[in-house]
Amino acid sequence: MVATLFIRYLSKMKGYKRTTPLVTPPPLDIIITWLGAFLGITAIALFAENYSLPIVASFGASAVLIYGVPDAPLSQPRNVILGHTLSAVAGVTTFIMFGLTWWSPALGTALALIIMILTKTTHPPGGATALFAVLSKAHPSYILTPIALGAVILVIIGLLVNNLSPNRHYPRYWY
Repeated sequence: MVATLFIRYLSKMKGYKRTTPLVTPPPLDIIITWLGAFLGITAIALFAENYSLPIVASFGASAVLIYGVPDAPLSQPRNVILGHTLSAVAGVTTFIMFGLTWWSPALGTALALIIMILTKTTHPPGGATALFAVLSKAHPSYILTPIALGAVILVIIGLLVNNLSPNRHYPRYWY
């Protein structure tokens, strides 16, 4: 019985056979992806420099999603903006309540994940946003700047750049 369950558990790790081939996007979409990522991160870097704010690494991961796979559900504006913002709230709250301990970064990240799942705003870079909030001992202002504002900047650039391609339509939905 236990051996059978263990074998069944291990067999899940082999995955499935791919049924569809991997596809390279058209050259125009590759250029647009590069342009979006470049402009989005440049806008955030300039904003951060002008206002002496940190550049949060999780925005790099958001750029991959928004400009690289703009059709993905986790790339949509609701997920990007609310996922980052709610995760920042989770991280800052965790730090305020428990300080920086060996376990508080894990708590802040796990809390952010649960909040995103429950609010249907999952955006994987949000986990890094929460983690950074705890590790950097973020002040509550971190929630609005750089996080919420930075997410809005990335989405605005996504709206402007992604729709240059006849193959793209961003966003797929707002809510």
